[in-house]
Amino acid sequence: MHLWYLCLKIYFVSEQENHFKMNKEQPPPYPADPVPQGQPPYPVQGGFPQQQPPYPQQPGYPQQQAYAGVYNQPGNVAGAQSGMLKDQGFNYVGGDEPADEIRGFGDKAVRRGFIRKVYGILMCQLLITGGIIATLMFYQPVREYCMYNVWPFYTCLGVTIVSIIVLACCESVRRKAPMNFIILGLFTLCEGFLLGIVASRYDTEAVLIAVGITCGVTFALTVFAFQTKIDFTMCGGGLFAVLIIFVIAGFIMAFLPQTKWTMIAYGGVGALIFSLYIVYDTQLMLGGKHKYSLSPEEYVFAALNLYLDIINLFLYILQIVGASNSNN
Repeated sequence: MHLWYLCLKIYFVSEQENHFKMNKEQPPPYPADPVPQGQPPYPVQGGFPQQQPPYPQQPGYPQQQAYAGVYNQPGNVAGAQSGMLKDQGFNYVGGDEPADEIRGFGDKAVRRGFIRKVYGILMCQLLITGGIIATLMFYQPVREYCMYNVWPFYTCLGVTIVSIIVLACCESVRRKAPMNFIILGLFTLCEGFLLGIVASRYDTEAVLIAVGITCGVTFALTVFAFQTKIDFTMCGGGLFAVLIIFVIAGFIMAFLPQTKWTMIAYGGVGALIFSLYIVYDTQLMLGGKHKYSLSPEEYVFAALNLYLDIINLFLYILQIVGASNSNN
């Protein structure tokens, strides 16, 4: 079962490269200054039409000069004013805030709304998952039915596979409400059922300990990701390579004798990997000064990333606690 969740994460990470890009390549939230650099704000107009030849020179009066257009003169006031505005970073005459600050304020407001939406979706997912796990653990008729009938397990497994493929590959579905929420809800219900079957095989005390540790670790890592100046978004390739090695090791261990200490060691490595992934995916969501970030339209994708990280962390902590309580 652990390998199934690892494969889900690997597939999701492989698709993740298509959904974020470097921050410096993102267009600003407001259109750029329409005045091209180095040119006056208005087209250069020709001077007034040449006046008729002046009257004949009268004695005692200086020769008259033809009138030249003001826009052709070197001391063009409008052009000079535009240059001063550009040098000081203002968008228009009378603007009291630099253009970069205006754009930055708009981008931060959009990003804050994106973060609130992601964490709102994530909390709903975790509450639904916790409710299903509690039902399967403490309501005996449902637990016995699921233990002796395999069709709910394989049905949920199939729905999970289809849902994750649709959410990862179909951008039009993932970004369009309410279809994205419907598919995400189906995925969450099925994942909660699968997690409930896994958790029902452990003691209640071990599950509660694992839930408490997972909550504490996730909260601490989230605060760390918000506060640290270290950019973990540049570590995506390294984390993906470590995850591939971990999955291959899991396949090999499936054919080897399993002891208490090998299970604890494997669970510890898995918990460490997904702890790093929580920090990585959180900073992808935050954007800002980090090198890479997710688009604000990818709120479902961001919530699903963090959800997979947290449930994988829970499973490996549960494996450590369960193996520690065993006598083998």
